[in-house]
Amino acid sequence: MPSYTAPSKDMQYVLHDVLNIAASDIPGYSDLDRDFTAAILDEAGKIAAEVLSPLNPVGDTVGCKMENGVVYTPPGFKDAFAQMKVGGWPGIDMPEEFGGQGLPYVMGTAVGEYFSAANQAFTMYQGLTHGAASTILAHGTADQKATYLPKMVACDWTGTMNLTEPHCGTDLGLMRTRAEPQADGSYKVTGQKIFISAGEHDMAENIVHLVLAKIPGGPDGIKGVSLFIVPKVLVNDDGSLGARNAVSCGKIEEKMGIHGNATCVMNYDGATGYLLGEAHKGMRAMFTMMNEARLGVGMQGLAQAEIAFQNALAYAKDRLQGRDVTGVKNPDGPADPLIVHPDIRRNLMEQKSFAEGARAFLLWGATLIDAAHRKGDGAADGLVSLMTPVIKGFLTDKGFEMTVQAQQIYGGHGYIEEWGMSQFARDARIAMIYEGANGVQALDLVGRKLAQDGGKHVMAFFDLVKGFCKDNAETEGMGEFVEPLKRASKDLQTAAMYFMAEGMKNPNAALAGSYDFMHLFGHVCLGLMWAKMARASQAALAAGTDDPVFHQTKLVTARFYMTRQLPMTATHLARIQAGAEPVMALEAANF
Repeated sequence: MPSYTAPSKDMQYVLHDVLNIAASDIPGYSDLDRDFTAAILDEAGKIAAEVLSPLNPVGDTVGCKMENGVVYTPPGFKDAFAQMKVGGWPGIDMPEEFGGQGLPYVMGTAVGEYFSAANQAFTMYQGLTHGAASTILAHGTADQKATYLPKMVACDWTGTMNLTEPHCGTDLGLMRTRAEPQADGSYKVTGQKIFISAGEHDMAENIVHLVLAKIPGGPDGIKGVSLFIVPKVLVNDDGSLGARNAVSCGKIEEKMGIHGNATCVMNYDGATGYLLGEAHKGMRAMFTMMNEARLGVGMQGLAQAEIAFQNALAYAKDRLQGRDVTGVKNPDGPADPLIVHPDIRRNLMEQKSFAEGARAFLLWGATLIDAAHRKGDGAADGLVSLMTPVIKGFLTDKGFEMTVQAQQIYGGHGYIEEWGMSQFARDARIAMIYEGANGVQALDLVGRKLAQDGGKHVMAFFDLVKGFCKDNAETEGMGEFVEPLKRASKDLQTAAMYFMAEGMKNPNAALAGSYDFMHLFGHVCLGLMWAKMARASQAALAAGTDDPVFHQTKLVTARFYMTRQLPMTATHLARIQAGAEPVMALEAANF
């Protein structure tokens, strides 16, 4: 059975040595000293390793069951969910006035990686609730906040997001679910939604569905979509639960992975709903939840890569196969361990450099969200908006790739279910699809985010990289990290200029290169993170750290990324500059 150990040492390193959060002027960050964050991370790590991780294979093999309209989660999930609630983990970064702990988003992100790595399917129940609660917090009335948020922050009630219908996925303007206004100000919601994660289960006394629907007479297409709160059980004026609403689970889907999470077909048969935000502005409100969810899904890509890497590394050190071509390393055994072989090393280094780079990238993104929300930093808000599709798309693409590479370390055993490696690949696969398929993320990045606010946010990113390179160009030992980053950033700028030059006269030229651009951008972001980590570790070594091996290892891994991974930016640029013709030349009938 696979095991999981929370990477708390690396998490602390990123938070304090690289990001130096305690010195930040973001409100709430001055409290985040090493001892404080260590206490939180250690406790979260224990829960992840001792409670959630053992349930991961249970969720995978047993899955959710539906009987007479009731969905039952896998054995052990209810008890684990109760433990999470008692510890206050679901509301760690939610406002204190609604029962949360009020910590910065960066701490929710840090512990979220642990929980997701240990048990992605389980963690989705509270993760979706967090997103739904955040949407009500941002767009709800005072009464709606008072009614729903305390229960949702505590996870006594959970939450969902309902977008997709059988005939419309990405193109939500085609939706048919309707909401008929009622005399009392409520609405009757009728329609069917599919692929609703955590849509029905037995771990909470109520489920608060956020449902996109159209009010009759509204604008056509996506401009006519509104967002509604539709509780599974209606709430009385005094806050107690009342009658069952006209919403039900039609079935749970049989899926490739995340078997422990109930993915439901939800039927709304004149269910009572309440408008959340403005009429016909539903997508604006839902994007509060979707953008948070996209960052969380990017975290899932990292998390599955991390746990897969941990187990692949242990196997590579233990499994004896073949002899080192440079000389026997295990003379007392019949063979040397797998880890002596260069191709195994290459595989493991790709996993390690991705996971650690992605962790730094994700936590940096979380600090930008805190800067935007806690001190009204518009530049930070614009920058994280630009990078959201990169975090979601690049980290989930590469995260899935890393789980497959981890599986490869096991050879044939990786394909056998008892070793557990296939679950990581199967669970990671969905992250590339939901919350906006990665192709759509790439289109959003190139079609909307690059030009947003006159392109000032992407220019701010280029300036940030340029500033880092300039500040560290003369620093001893940093040249081997700064120069590759400069070249990669130049590739990214060249690609952006190509889109600007070609996009207006031939939109397909930009769209055909959008996926490569997303990956090019992702590599530059991880290259920046590795350069920052190299600087932090060099400083620690110069200061006489008591753990030189840790920091020397960081420098070796940084060199690997700079020399073996970051050069992929040139490949992506070449593909982009090839234009639309190679992609679009073939007639549809000739495929």
